[in-house]
Amino acid sequence: MLNIIWPLFIIISFIYGICTGRVNEINTSIFDSTESAVNLSITFLGTICLWNGVMEIASKTSLIEKLTRILRRPMKFLFPDISEKESVHKEISMNMIANILGLGNAATPLGLKAMNSLQEKNTKKDTLSNSMIMFIVINTASLQLIPTTVIALRTSINSKEPSEVIIPIWITSIVALTTVIIITKMLIKLGK
Repeated sequence: MLNIIWPLFIIISFIYGICTGRVNEINTSIFDSTESAVNLSITFLGTICLWNGVMEIASKTSLIEKLTRILRRPMKFLFPDISEKESVHKEISMNMIANILGLGNAATPLGLKAMNSLQEKNTKKDTLSNSMIMFIVINTASLQLIPTTVIALRTSINSKEPSEVIIPIWITSIVALTTVIIITKMLIKLGK
């Protein structure tokens, strides 16, 4: 649907700009926006590399093991059919830790790896397992203590207070996460 809406908006904007005699402004905005897009991409590339490296180093230390132990009880509640001894348990834990630390860019490859492991464990390959559904829901409404991506984005556009969004993000992510976990658990029980 979005591949229809966005091109439509762009075409309408071009037609409107041409009809109102603002062709020079269109050209200027195209080049300004492409420059901004490249600068933003470079900023995010650096952030992604940094945090992926941090998560890779952390995975080779005892830090992840300690953080995984902290997540033991929530993991048992959220994923009752996954044993602590399974590798997917660690993969999900690392993904959740990356999301909690606001490292959405580092969490993505970890999440994909965990989802592949969950699919291998899944007995019905054409249907999502309860653990897969819960994992998707938790990733969508992830709790973030340090929203580094948002802070990096706000910094790149010269925000005077890039970190002032932390408390509102805490509130919204706690409410969203709690809500989706409750609803998903209820739907899983209804589905049994």
